[in-house]
Amino acid sequence: MQLNFWFFAIAIAYIVLWKVDLFASLWNMKSLGSGIPEEFRDLIDPDTYERSQEYARAKAVQAIGQSSFSLIVLFVFWCLGGFGFLDEKVRAFVGEGGPILAGVVYVSILIVLVGAVQLPFSWYDTFILEEKFGFNRTTFSLWIGDLVRAAAISFVLGIPLLALLIWLFQATTLAWVWCWLSVVTFSLLLSYVAPSWILPMFNRFTPLPDGSLRSSIRALAEKCDYQIEEVSVMDGSRRSAKSNAFFTGFGKRKRIALFDTLIEKHTEPELLGVLAHEIGHSKRHHIGKSFLWATLSTGGLFYLLSLMMENRGLFDAFGVRETSIYVGFVLFAVATAPVRQIFSVAGNALSRKHEFEADAYAAEVTGDAKSMSEALRKLSRDNLSNLTPHPFYVFLNYTHPPVVERIRAINRSVR
Repeated sequence: MQLNFWFFAIAIAYIVLWKVDLFASLWNMKSLGSGIPEEFRDLIDPDTYERSQEYARAKAVQAIGQSSFSLIVLFVFWCLGGFGFLDEKVRAFVGEGGPILAGVVYVSILIVLVGAVQLPFSWYDTFILEEKFGFNRTTFSLWIGDLVRAAAISFVLGIPLLALLIWLFQATTLAWVWCWLSVVTFSLLLSYVAPSWILPMFNRFTPLPDGSLRSSIRALAEKCDYQIEEVSVMDGSRRSAKSNAFFTGFGKRKRIALFDTLIEKHTEPELLGVLAHEIGHSKRHHIGKSFLWATLSTGGLFYLLSLMMENRGLFDAFGVRETSIYVGFVLFAVATAPVRQIFSVAGNALSRKHEFEADAYAAEVTGDAKSMSEALRKLSRDNLSNLTPHPFYVFLNYTHPPVVERIRAINRSVR
């Protein structure tokens, strides 16, 4: 490891990024206790509000601890020459197996190590923090099963993709373009098959049964000129008491899923408002716009990767003796974390804009802004949402606007 330009630039960037996140979290915690917003005073009592404040503080403390510990582990591993040491051991292990096999082994070991670092925090979040506030319904066996399934899927899908990317950089010119196209194609295929093949590995999806709600949903879909291939009820209550709904897939694999906890806690007009919001994402072309942003971001990162792939100074900064494509992937991922954070902030801003637009669409198409607002209010109360987040924390981290802003925007849209 050499203390060159790359070492100092990357180390300083990480420290600055950590400090920015830390100050944002501290400001967010300081904004707690601002009082119950006017929009919630008839719904949330002081005890529930105080509990939501305690929950927000506990989540913030956990996030600060996790990010600090992860940064320390990274710097210790880095400064002790872990990246170079692991590369030498992997090269000796695979022998004449070639760079693709070495790359798969090298990256897999690092992913396992990162997972091991994060595992205690995941356990704490599920069985201590979420349990304390009455949300956790996950058993230990289910938690372990989820980890095993997620790891298996990641390796089954990720290893062939990694091997392909290494091969493309070895065998083709303009490799970054071919890698970009490969990742975009992989993402499209994954979005297509996930609703039918992957999501059911974790949750049970059952068609919404016949009845008043189903009839109302059909009428809403006709009014929106929107063909719903499937509206499912997901057994979210197996893992958490929290409520939600989501849209996934495209084409004939589209699925709108309502958590069973959502159906239990909300009236039919409120559920229609939530569903209209999800339809609004499709009608306002948010899925395509988000995919386009992700595609352009991925292309930019692969172009940067092509420029840095054989940078000797970068390898020296991480204590790696021999340059290689697979180690270049890893070092690039570590070095560009601040850049990806900037992309993430921009993507979050786009997502928040889309949420406002989907809310306005739902209020307009249902003609019932009150029920849409009521659904948001109840979701916030039941999920112990932070009603007064700091604007800078929202800017950095929120994919959805603060609920008070959403309610006010809905009310303005129907005046």
